[in-house]
Amino acid sequence: MAELKKISSTEDGGGTTNIEARFAQFCKNDLPLDDDNFLTQATKLLNESKNLLMTNFSAVGTGTPDEAERYWFAFVLYSVRRLSENGAPAEKGLSLCQILKAARLNVFDFYKELHQFLIKVGSILNNIYGLDWEKRLKAKESQTNFVHLTVLSKKYERAFREFFSIADGNNDKHLVVANTSGCESDYYRFGWLLFLALRVHVFSLCKDLVTCTHGLVSVLAILLIHVPARFRNFNVSDSEHIVMKGDKVDLLASLCNMYETSEDELKKTMEKANTLIADILSKKPCLASERKPENLENIITDGLIYFEDLMDESSLSSSLVLLETDYDAANKNVGELDERIFINENDSLLGSGSLSGGAVTTNGGGAKRKLDVISSPTKTLTSPLSPYRSPASHSNGGIYKIAATPVSTAMTTAKWLRTVIAPLPSKPSVDLERFLSSCDRDVTADVTRRAQIILEAIFPSSGPGQNASLMDNMWAQHRRMEAMKLYFRVLQAMCTAESQILHANNLTSLLTNERFHRCMLACSAELVLATHKTVTMLFPTVLERTGITAFDLSKVIESFIRHEESLPRELRRHLNSLEERLLESMVWEKGSSMYNSLIVARSTLSTEISRLGLLAEPMPSLDAIAMHFDVSCGASPPMQSLLKNEKQGQNGDICSPKRLCTEYRSVLVERNSFTSPVKDRFLALNNLKPKIPPPFLQSAFASPTRPNPGGGGETCAETAVNVFFSKIVKLAAVRINGMVERLQLSQQIRESVYCLFQKILGQRTTLFFNRHIDQIILCCFYGVAKISQLNLTFKEIISNYRKQPQCKPQVFRSVYVDWTAQRRNGKNGPDHIDIITFYNEIFVPAVKPLLVELAPGGSTQTTSQSPETKNNIDGSCPASPKPSPFPSLPDMSPKKVSAAHNVYVSPLRSSKMDALISHSSKSYYACVGESTHAYQSPSKDLTAINNRLNGSRKLRGTLNFDDVDVGLVTDSMVAKSLYVQNGSCSSSPPMPVKSEQPDS
Repeated sequence: MAELKKISSTEDGGGTTNIEARFAQFCKNDLPLDDDNFLTQATKLLNESKNLLMTNFSAVGTGTPDEAERYWFAFVLYSVRRLSENGAPAEKGLSLCQILKAARLNVFDFYKELHQFLIKVGSILNNIYGLDWEKRLKAKESQTNFVHLTVLSKKYERAFREFFSIADGNNDKHLVVANTSGCESDYYRFGWLLFLALRVHVFSLCKDLVTCTHGLVSVLAILLIHVPARFRNFNVSDSEHIVMKGDKVDLLASLCNMYETSEDELKKTMEKANTLIADILSKKPCLASERKPENLENIITDGLIYFEDLMDESSLSSSLVLLETDYDAANKNVGELDERIFINENDSLLGSGSLSGGAVTTNGGGAKRKLDVISSPTKTLTSPLSPYRSPASHSNGGIYKIAATPVSTAMTTAKWLRTVIAPLPSKPSVDLERFLSSCDRDVTADVTRRAQIILEAIFPSSGPGQNASLMDNMWAQHRRMEAMKLYFRVLQAMCTAESQILHANNLTSLLTNERFHRCMLACSAELVLATHKTVTMLFPTVLERTGITAFDLSKVIESFIRHEESLPRELRRHLNSLEERLLESMVWEKGSSMYNSLIVARSTLSTEISRLGLLAEPMPSLDAIAMHFDVSCGASPPMQSLLKNEKQGQNGDICSPKRLCTEYRSVLVERNSFTSPVKDRFLALNNLKPKIPPPFLQSAFASPTRPNPGGGGETCAETAVNVFFSKIVKLAAVRINGMVERLQLSQQIRESVYCLFQKILGQRTTLFFNRHIDQIILCCFYGVAKISQLNLTFKEIISNYRKQPQCKPQVFRSVYVDWTAQRRNGKNGPDHIDIITFYNEIFVPAVKPLLVELAPGGSTQTTSQSPETKNNIDGSCPASPKPSPFPSLPDMSPKKVSAAHNVYVSPLRSSKMDALISHSSKSYYACVGESTHAYQSPSKDLTAINNRLNGSRKLRGTLNFDDVDVGLVTDSMVAKSLYVQNGSCSSSPPMPVKSEQPDS
């Protein structure tokens, strides 16, 4: 079989000695770096990593040696600055902006390439700075902070332009708000600097997008109160967003109405901002109702604070200097980004492009953001439990409708949390207490105490020696309460569904399972964190602080979505994206509990799993977590059932001698979706009527060696692995199909790639260990292309993969290998190589027999095996079934096109274009679904549709576009409808596949 030849990189003619000399010159001449200790540490890191630079420079930036070297210098200095014990010189405080200016790089490109650098030099950083270097470096948090500030600065600029009509009195022309000349631009700069002062002095732990948005809106309120009325574009009679009380404007209520902020939180944040103005600027506050300034003539002044000369030209310049000085003093030793660059319109440091952070995607420059293009369904989709939001419309004044942006989307989701979840009780409801007390023993106290400990570990309050403000502690307390209330709410819904199926309230096996409860708490906390778009607690923080693994969490995501009907679409999308992230790589990482189930279900893999040290450590006890995070839960005694790990099952379940698993057999045998993926597919597609969710969680969280109560002779580990593998295959099908369409390959190639992937998963499972499933998919494409004699290069495959929504450069740049077993080229131990080397050295030797079977004349019917097979998956299984054919994938890419109605459209796939435009199929074409009359023309069909949408009379049999109780259109729902329309129960039904979402 033909193998690839890796392109050798050409080294710089100067050699490594010149690199060291140029680095020293860079530090001395281009940077104000005089600290010899810091320079020594930086030089040491450069010396140990320079070989990686020489061999990988073509993969850094645009691939030129000079640019790659500048990137490397910046990475080294930034890492040492953040990780060194003493930091940079206290007087000079080397910042990221200084480093990037000297290296002639921008912030966007720096963060885009930083992750690759950290992957390459990770082992070196381990040796120099210890195993905790990643937590100390906080690279992900830093990137997320940059993304948040980018979207916030854009939000601030848009709001300032809408609220203030800054014009030159001579020619009445609008000035650019970021212009450095004139006091008008000083108002703009003052607002941003005051916002940064809030972030520095008030928001420490709680630098999340929602809290910062409240801070930004409070700054807008202060500007509206103090900026002279002649500059204000605030027409109270023209905007529907203005809240009037009598003939005057309620300013705070109006801002809350525009930006969906909490009025109580806004008032608290304004108090903090007013305190900062008094402290930093030495301004004396007074009640606006007492002074009654002309500036507030049409505004209700009750409760508002006014500073007499805050915006006077005589004092504004000095106020800006004081705010700048305060910011410099607070950030001189941090070494992070100078956040003032966001109000410098022409600052080349920002760069442009798309970065993601904390589930937010943004463009660093002036280009339109991705989330501005795709309107968020949470802005218009509502349910009876969701807060009502009237469709926005243009106004004649300065206030326009708020388009869907990362900030507005976060605020809409936060409003759901504030209005639906926050009012709930912070303890189990009466119905939930009934289930908890109906177990073999009352577990109410256990459940409550566990929730307190786990959530305080996730959202810790400040401890001794920690510099956290009162606002930080309040923020942590509020987030704990929100997560706890959501946890109790969904837990009650799950218990109700289980009891209806079992016709019993005793759910001991589930409600005493420690791992299940921790997964539920982690999922609840993650939704709260995702809602607020936090910077300091990014995923997988919840896994680390609860003691569970990615495999554990993947078991509850689907059930959590199903049992919380009011969950906004943004959070559903977040959980779906999170599940993809878990399935594609995190579940395959070292320490995943999936391997603990895999050694039971596939015993032949136990040797390799043990050799690589992949098994998960025992889940820490609840008391160990409480001690580690210094959690105090009052005087309540510890739960006797949770004191020791050895009293629990391997999966954290607590066995009850009074109840046997076999008593559930008759019920679960017919309705347990955790028995077999094949049976699950038929059950899911057999009926369009909604069914009560089956109680699969009991077997999902049972001990791996325990027999599955659903029957079939499987252990719980075999069932868990089978279901997990079926999810992997479904996810791979979506991604393979996307690549096939992008590469314009034939359906035969698609079938072959899909078949090869299934065979590798079933018979060469070890190739997935410590790797990303896309790495296997890319190799499958090239392997099938070579076998099929298709003219397709790896460069073309990677080039098209870059355009996929889930693409990450490290997928093809850094593939994990362990040379211990191969012992090739004198290499030994773990390493990371590029995808081409992986294909040649690892992939081809392992799957060559499987590729030969796919070749013309090959025996594809021998030793084929699907993921459902329970037998030896690393050897041949003559009795195993053939890999299933490629599943039918419904088109799941709707985009909302109406602000007033629930109307969505999907782009026409190129693969269907020929069928639609062919002469023989024209008569079957309809604009939306089936046409109600013989085809005439698209315009007439669209006219009929519009008449139906806009008419007041309800027509029988038409779609109800006015129904606000519209939930998420799931893949399974579409698959069921397609299957029933086909009307064939004997054929293989289409497998529901999750829609593709980009990673956060």
